[in-house]
Amino acid sequence: MFQFVSRVANSAKSTVTATLQGASDVGSSTVGAVKNVTVETIRETGEFVSEGMDVPASVVKGSLEGVAEIGSSVVGAVKGVVNGAVEGFMEEGGSQGDAVRSSVGQAVHSAGELNATVGDTAVASVNGAVEAVSNVGGDTAMALRAAVDAAMDAAQDVGDEAADDVRESLRSGVEGAHDIIDSLNK
Repeated sequence: MFQFVSRVANSAKSTVTATLQGASDVGSSTVGAVKNVTVETIRETGEFVSEGMDVPASVVKGSLEGVAEIGSSVVGAVKGVVNGAVEGFMEEGGSQGDAVRSSVGQAVHSAGELNATVGDTAVASVNGAVEAVSNVGGDTAMALRAAVDAAMDAAQDVGDEAADDVRESLRSGVEGAHDIIDSLNK
């Protein structure tokens, strides 16, 4: 399992690094590159059904490491990274819930690991996930709930300060998140 995750993350990192070097529009370049890595991974591995949830998270992890490696803004790229991972995973038959939860959760974890602003990363990743679900005709209300929940859970893993930052950032930066956060706290 670890080798699978590592292989996918390294592939995503290499692809994103190569794609973004010299790119003027990191955001749109990222969506296509990450989506392609996700689709190719699923088609090549055959491990999709048993380890499907690891595909989007591994792609997000490697992609954000690639973004950081070339000196681009992780926060600036995270929406496109999450969007590409969710779209690619869902278009290949992966479940919306798995795609959203694993992509958003990994984005927040990666932000903590890469010293990026966790709250801003959470907002961008939630927005990227919801946009991707909308693009493939999924349930955006359910995607929003799953994304906010995943961001909150991941932030708690990063630490109390990160959890507070994510909570406040989502409340102010994502339409509808305030009510979801309140319902999660009940």
